[in-house]
Amino acid sequence: MTAADAAPTPHTSHTPAEQPGSAASGARARREALVARLRQHGEAEVAALPALFGVSVETIRRDLRQLESTGRIIRSYGRVTAAESAAYETSQSFRSTYQAEEKARIARAAAAFLEDAETVFLDEGNQPLLVGRALPADRDLTVVTASLPVAVELAKRPRYTVICVGGRVRPTTLGAVDHWATAMLGRMEPDLAFIGANGVTDDGWMTTPDPAVAAVKETALAVARRAVFVGSHMKFGHSTFVRFAHVRAVERIITGRELRSATARRLSAMGPQVERV
Repeated sequence: MTAADAAPTPHTSHTPAEQPGSAASGARARREALVARLRQHGEAEVAALPALFGVSVETIRRDLRQLESTGRIIRSYGRVTAAESAAYETSQSFRSTYQAEEKARIARAAAAFLEDAETVFLDEGNQPLLVGRALPADRDLTVVTASLPVAVELAKRPRYTVICVGGRVRPTTLGAVDHWATAMLGRMEPDLAFIGANGVTDDGWMTTPDPAVAAVKETALAVARRAVFVGSHMKFGHSTFVRFAHVRAVERIITGRELRSATARRLSAMGPQVERV
């Protein structure tokens, strides 16, 4: 063995940024951690993220731009939330508090559109539940729904007849799905359907993360005489995996005044009347 063989190999210290590819891998890891945190906590203030992750404001801005461009987050008014997808849906508790004031405005406007309808379909989800709460309780009305929370709450109204379609109950939304639900709903013809979605793409496709949910929504739109989409401005501009209908399938979109006017005009050109409240 030579002296060279016996000599210890010197250790050269490198910072992560000096190692090939480590800067990119570090950015990926940070972005994944950011998304994971948003999915756990629901939302965050953009201004708080640099200190939280120990990086500069510009670094966080780059992270957010990249995550937004790939549809993984949604930014609005200095706050950021995780975008829903095939692998992730927000909880009912989060939905009940997030954008609450805007959703209340939408619900009131939607209820005013009831007109002379005697039978109404209410979709699963927080926004249709709010619409149900806003409907007048002093008139006879038959409500068909796939949502257990809607059925339980509105069944207490003496002048309402509530029909809850059966099926497998999803734990996230407590909505009934699968062929039992679509078969039962397919035999009905409600006067009006209030439909929600997890996302609406730029070219007008309404989407949801779960194919079973998409089938129920698609059936409701097929059998209802009229249909109205209800959803906050945060729903627009991204896909959540499964298309169930185009916005031309509804006669009206009721959303918040926070929706950009350019987006409203583009959607109106596709067919429905867009009402920002």
